[in-house]
Amino acid sequence: MQSVANTYTQIYIQFVFAVSRRQCLIPREHKEELHRYIGGLVNRRRSKSLAIHCMPDHAHIFVGYRPAISIPDFVKEIKVESNEFIKSKGWISHPFNWQEGYGAFSYSRSQISNVINYINGQEEHHRTEKFSVEYKHLLKEFDVPFEERYLFEFFD
Repeated sequence: MQSVANTYTQIYIQFVFAVSRRQCLIPREHKEELHRYIGGLVNRRRSKSLAIHCMPDHAHIFVGYRPAISIPDFVKEIKVESNEFIKSKGWISHPFNWQEGYGAFSYSRSQISNVINYINGQEEHHRTEKFSVEYKHLLKEFDVPFEERYLFEFFD
């Protein structure tokens, strides 16, 4: 893709999405490999991977986003390609898919280190807070209107 003269962007976005039916299918012993793979997917889309953490049932991806493609296409491509990667590895015996939908939350440059620490601390964070609570908190914090019936399937 050719760059447009005099067009400059600096956009930081945290993406959050869940495993289909919120199943705990992402194996802890393979998550670092998955993080590296997703980071490569982000970088190939001319964005910068800042922090990635996959819990067994959901993922947080923080990027310096370069709007070379639309946000929905960016997320769709990351989900489709990481889904295919997980399936190709044979890590799990159950069918794997990401659940439909995602959250996208923007941050300022001054918030980068806090967001990175938050994402890297997911294991500790989820010892005391369920994903459903965390996700609703993000939606409320960012003043995103939502209807419960359209959120991820929460089984907690």
